[in-house]
Amino acid sequence: MPDSMNDEISTESIEEVAICSLARLIGDEDRARSRTRMLLSLMKAIDIDGPEGEVEVFKAVADPCRLRIVKLLKEGELCVCEIMTALDKPQSTTSHHLSILREAGLVRERKDGKWSYYRLADSAVNEMIKQARELKKIK
Repeated sequence: MPDSMNDEISTESIEEVAICSLARLIGDEDRARSRTRMLLSLMKAIDIDGPEGEVEVFKAVADPCRLRIVKLLKEGELCVCEIMTALDKPQSTTSHHLSILREAGLVRERKDGKWSYYRLADSAVNEMIKQARELKKIK
């Protein structure tokens, strides 16, 4: 059987299983069919975009030390030695955390000779932290 036909059959069977499962939960097969198709369409769009980028960002700020670095950088650009001093962490630890933040796109690095300076990559980073604080207040 061609792969496209296998894909079509497996997609249809996944949809039918999902419809049956949702129908048992909500007690209305027509509504379950409609909602399942909508949900599968949403999941397909989510999978096309891929959540990896968002996961990387949230993982980066999930660490308390990295979140402290982001909050320090809200005040402006800092040299690695200043960040080390503020955190009371060794250079290797500080650099490791900064590289994770940089790879996640949260901070930018500027080199000046042997010195490395870091700043927030975008005002959206500041806004993300602000929103997290607001969400915490809601509960």
